[in-house]
Amino acid sequence: MRHVVAATLLLGLLVACGDDATQPAAAPSPTARLANVLIDTGDDSVLIRAEVADTPELRSRGLSNRDSLADDGGMVFLFFEETTGGFWMKDTTIPLSIAFFDSSGEIIAMFDMDPCEADPCKTYDPGVPYRGALEVNQGAFEEWGVEVGHHIRVSP
Repeated sequence: MRHVVAATLLLGLLVACGDDATQPAAAPSPTARLANVLIDTGDDSVLIRAEVADTPELRSRGLSNRDSLADDGGMVFLFFEETTGGFWMKDTTIPLSIAFFDSSGEIIAMFDMDPCEADPCKTYDPGVPYRGALEVNQGAFEEWGVEVGHHIRVSP
């Protein structure tokens, strides 16, 4: 009997959500999902609401072509294995600071990055493998007392 009820409910849901020929198909959202990023400074902690860039497309786009970023906002770039190489600011108009972190969340390198409108753009490379990077408004890490050796934790 439970199977009949479940099947009936599922059928009703499918009919209710069926295609409507008058509605155009929705395009995938170009925006990243949001996550809480907590930075433990030892004496205090900082909570940031960050967009998550965890696909090649989102990581490639980053924060380019943005006019502003919330004071407590940012973008966290996540990699599922250690990676190397740097970040650049091509087509990014907002001055940013970046903190690279390892698999334990320890910040291993930090840079202030300036906008770049045309090639060649400077590359900001930590020079060691990393698992993620957090970009925020330039100067925010300094204002918050965040330094190399502090820890970053990302949660949905």
